[in-house]
Amino acid sequence: MGNDIPERRKEEYSGMMNNPYLEVISLVEHLHRQFMEVVKLELEGSGVHDINNVQAMMLFNIGDVEMTVGELTLRGCYLGSNVSYNVKKMVQNKYIVHERSAHDRRSIRVRLTERGMKLRDSLTVMHQRHAELLSRSAPSADDLQVTSVTLRRLERFWIRAADLVQPRQPVPLYSSALLSRATPPQDNSVRENGPAERRV
Repeated sequence: MGNDIPERRKEEYSGMMNNPYLEVISLVEHLHRQFMEVVKLELEGSGVHDINNVQAMMLFNIGDVEMTVGELTLRGCYLGSNVSYNVKKMVQNKYIVHERSAHDRRSIRVRLTERGMKLRDSLTVMHQRHAELLSRSAPSADDLQVTSVTLRRLERFWIRAADLVQPRQPVPLYSSALLSRATPPQDNSVRENGPAERRV
């Protein structure tokens, strides 16, 4: 009987993985990791060792424009990484420059240096090369278009789902419910008759 529980869990896990919705979630995460590995190998093959794959994609997402660090965060997927730290490292290695906004001193704006633009151009060539290779393989341009539309719909669904989540209201520290539980019951006989006389 002890072996029934693990087997049941295996069946439940197998059923979850056969769920198309959960499969898409897992596949999107896996594809992103695989793509970042390709970027890492591309950097190593080009002899670039002072910037990592996450920083390289941040640099690519900046492009020719100047933007705030907050805007950069919204442009890409940098899960598990500290955007401010990576920006600081790219400034130190002279890939980008950053300065405070003239209109809002709390806002930091970033843009590529000449060195950053050269690396951005190399990444653009990499993307073009991949697109050409992909055109000769099974997925067609139409397939990619359909996939993109589907993922956009899924993105909009998750945005709406996040808006529908209602945060739980915290219980006040001194709420009446907690006080009623914490206060011990009083002895009515003592309250009405007063304390008992001490016997000598």
